[in-house]
Amino acid sequence: MSNEHSEQAPGQNKVSTIIVNGREREVTGKQVNYRQVVQLAFPGDQTNNDIEYTVAYSNPHGKDGTLVDGEDTQVKGGMIFNVNKTNRS
Repeated sequence: MSNEHSEQAPGQNKVSTIIVNGREREVTGKQVNYRQVVQLAFPGDQTNNDIEYTVAYSNPHGKDGTLVDGEDTQVKGGMIFNVNKTNRS
């Protein structure tokens, strides 16, 4: 039997169900970042300097908050993410 990379830290592959813009989505791992949440909210959107996304979340097991590009948060099942897309003017 090979032990090569077969043991991972607990929770690394845990799947959690979150709500993004009113839709259930599944994420794997302990954390989710800004870009992941934006892609879950707007699949296939291309990066564009004229578009800005605002990400806010509500955590039934902890504190609420916001995410900006480059940030992440610990993910818990049942978290609610609201992502708004606006054009910069």
